[in-house]
Amino acid sequence: MLPAAIQITGELLSAAEVQDICDSLKEDGLRLLSVRGCQLSDRDFGHVCRGVAESHSLAQLNLNLGVVSGLSRTRHLADALKTNRSLQTLFLHGSPLMDAGLVTLNMALSSHPTLVCLDLGDCMLGDDALGLICGMLPPDGAKSGLRELTLSANPGISSKAWARLAIAVAHSSQLRVLNLDYNSLGDRIAGMLAVAVASSRTLEVLDLEGTGLTNQSAQVFLDMVENYPTCLKVLLLGENDISLELQQQICDLLSEGEEDDNRESTPTQRDAASSCALSAIKDKYQPPSWQTHSSKG
Repeated sequence: MLPAAIQITGELLSAAEVQDICDSLKEDGLRLLSVRGCQLSDRDFGHVCRGVAESHSLAQLNLNLGVVSGLSRTRHLADALKTNRSLQTLFLHGSPLMDAGLVTLNMALSSHPTLVCLDLGDCMLGDDALGLICGMLPPDGAKSGLRELTLSANPGISSKAWARLAIAVAHSSQLRVLNLDYNSLGDRIAGMLAVAVASSRTLEVLDLEGTGLTNQSAQVFLDMVENYPTCLKVLLLGENDISLELQQQICDLLSEGEEDDNRESTPTQRDAASSCALSAIKDKYQPPSWQTHSSKG
């Protein structure tokens, strides 16, 4: 039987339900586990983490919306990630990790052999945490790093730290999707990100919705996509003080570039590129459906 999925949202998990989850994990019966917004005791959370550690089939883990609610749970998760070798995607959106939580998780995240997608949106992160995250985007030619990174809605991060991230993105050999929506970036940081995009050989999706940008930023991005080759396929600029005309011009140019790429690539390459480029938009707050059948909801 192929590994399935358990997806539960906003429920109080009973001891029996937690036991079912743990049994499925230990028997390699799960590819996706999502308990977003669910309530469970610290003891039960520890049991689930031990199941994650033992699983050889789990590819995606969704603990969004406050499930990792304190430092003790963060330690349990870090211990699980140090042992687990199958996880590819980890969602922690809306968890009050703060910098101390990222320090606890950093070694496990950085050294995980298969983790390529990480959501740390709305996790109350600051500059110290972002410095650690930059280490998960190793320079070109170094070890593999993250391919998709979400840092939405972390207002405690300063412009200096965002500038450091832009440098890391410019030199990352793996990153394809970057979600920075609902952060206070402004035109200065957007200009740095435009340079990073122009330097990157992999970045396909950049989400800058609601980041305090103006037409000045849009003009920089327009000049970039009009005059310089780039891998970028999707640039989200909504909910900024940017004219719809400029947004449409950028979108049209990116679409033209993608059409040219599609004509030169095989059908398999086109499908893979399209899937990667759109995944951050469709699944930012809800994970994709991996399962062939579901255990619950």
